Amino acid sequence: MVIDELPWLLESDPSLEGALQTAWDTLLSRKPVLFVLIGSDLAMMERLDDYERPFHQRGTVMVLPPLSPAEVGSMLALPAADAIDAFLVTGGLPLVCQEWTPGDTLDAFLCATLSEPTSALLVSGERSLAAEFPAHLQAQHVLAAIGNGERTWSGIRGKLSTGTDQMAASSLTNSLQLLEAKRVVAAETPLSTKPAEKDRRYRVADPYLRFYLAFLRSGLSLVERGRADLLIRQVKRSWTAWGGRAVEPVVREALLRLAPELGWPEVEAVGGWWNRQNNPEVDLVGADRAGVAGKILFVGSIKWHASTPFDLHDHHTLVRDMAMIPGVDPQTQPIAVSRTPAGDLPIRSFTADDLIAAWPG
Repeated sequence: MVIDELPWLLESDPSLEGALQTAWDTLLSRKPVLFVLIGSDLAMMERLDDYERPFHQRGTVMVLPPLSPAEVGSMLALPAADAIDAFLVTGGLPLVCQEWTPGDTLDAFLCATLSEPTSALLVSGERSLAAEFPAHLQAQHVLAAIGNGERTWSGIRGKLSTGTDQMAASSLTNSLQLLEAKRVVAAETPLSTKPAEKDRRYRVADPYLRFYLAFLRSGLSLVERGRADLLIRQVKRSWTAWGGRAVEPVVREALLRLAPELGWPEVEAVGGWWNRQNNPEVDLVGADRAGVAGKILFVGSIKWHASTPFDLHDHHTLVRDMAMIPGVDPQTQPIAVSRTPAGDLPIRSFTADDLIAAWPG
């Protein structure tokens, strides 16, 4: 017996949870029945097993994650760098990946799938938003602002305010708390040995949803009137800037997974660092703990260009900027992450092939 979209059902009828528990205890648990409850709201689904909730200790919580970048590469027969790019577009969603002909380039995939308005790449985002926020229109607006590049509290509020009609601070705070609780949005602070809670930045946590909000949601009307070519042109024009930002969480997760094998067993957190003016903004900081770190082990820069590798100018910029990060000392190691090999530079560097090894097959 399978019940899908359980969070939406419980929001519509809070008494349903108790009714299901009664049905299980009095009848279904004594029958040869497998009772499966499904929902995409991870936070709410995990709370079903909380103490004093009807289903406490009556079931097993299972999280079905999306495909990893390595699994995407294996499924689509792509080299490491292209596999990571494919992950940024599909989010590792199997239904979307199934639309990708193995071996095809990103351009070929977009041309094929965006020619059909009902493709999984186009419709999955809207369905996800409708399921997650059926009664939270304000949260959807806040999420859309973050998906379109606003990262600060004041920037998001400014984006959603018109003229003299300012968005209420409490409304924005409540929406951000909801988005964080649902794990749709991630809130990050500069990682260093100095507290910096006021310099919080927000990003869309899910890679596919990040791509959908940046390009597909506003471009759906172009597809529907047969002008997918204009949407593809927009993606190509913005890809370098958008991809360079979107790949940061993937690189950070990969380095965190690989840290012990790379000689940094103390690393428990990988983030970034910035000041209030975002000048400088450093892509990678590896520390012994999240929040306020005790020690900074490495600092790095990401150069995710298809043809331009990390070069000597980038190296000089990194060395200059890392000196501004609280906690950096002479033992802190500079590193470079590049889509293509960095060449002969006095810095430890990593390529897409190195990163993809973080997710063993």
